[in-house]
Amino acid sequence: MVRSMTGFGRGRASTEGASATVEIQSTNKRHLNIFVHLPDPLPEAESNVRMRMKEAFERGQFDVNVSAELSGSAPLPVEVDADAAMHRKQRLEKLAAAAEIEAPVRLDHLMEFDDIFAGEEEREAAKIQRAWPAVTQALDAAIDDLQAMRHEEGNALREDLEERTRAIDDHLDAIEARAPARVEERQAQLRERLHGLLDDEHLDPDRLETEIALLADKLDVTEECVRLHSHLKMFREALDADEPSGRKLKFITQEIHREANTIGAKADDEAISRQAVEMKEEIEKIKEQIRNVE
Repeated sequence: MVRSMTGFGRGRASTEGASATVEIQSTNKRHLNIFVHLPDPLPEAESNVRMRMKEAFERGQFDVNVSAELSGSAPLPVEVDADAAMHRKQRLEKLAAAAEIEAPVRLDHLMEFDDIFAGEEEREAAKIQRAWPAVTQALDAAIDDLQAMRHEEGNALREDLEERTRAIDDHLDAIEARAPARVEERQAQLRERLHGLLDDEHLDPDRLETEIALLADKLDVTEECVRLHSHLKMFREALDADEPSGRKLKFITQEIHREANTIGAKADDEAISRQAVEMKEEIEKIKEQIRNVE
């Protein structure tokens, strides 16, 4: 499966008690990084959002922006701390006496002090409970929207990667077609040079053939070509796999690059060197593309 790590998703939802909008922006990242931005009614919901994101994605950096509004007039649980209220009243009366103010302490004076109200945690929990269903629906919709965009971009990435592997195949075919003739040419050149430098009476034919055989082995790129064909096959299989394949594609691409480098180093031939260089250019483009594959 090829999915892009970049994209944007938006979801909106409304329930009886609240409405919510979730926007998710994703970029490529080696690991999974999630940044959640929540409004005041939902400070305790971050872990739930993170858990849902981890279930949906394996790699990438995500910025999750949640906005929510409570609707309706459902009462929130409120209780009065009588001891705290009495303490505040006494302090206000003492202050009024010190300032020689005769006005009595009224209820609206006490309402200015949050600590006289018990059940703050319960009120926050109630806010979360009312807003969370809408946030959950909006989050799921945003994830689906983002997944669709990442999948669409992933299809474009896949087409590009397949085209570049076909180009590598073409260069590899050209190298395999040229390699045997190149070895024979170098063997003939070596024989000609040695015969020209040494008198036939002092030339050991067995030794000469051994050196020629060693030269042919040094120039032979058959094993590298076989391994490169195998790596390209594994690369295509990874593109067809059901699970996210970004890490595997990266590893296989490193192996493809290694074989292409070896072929270029052993070439000692202009035609093969040119094919190897063009092959490595395609590999560099593949490396750049798979940085964005989940």
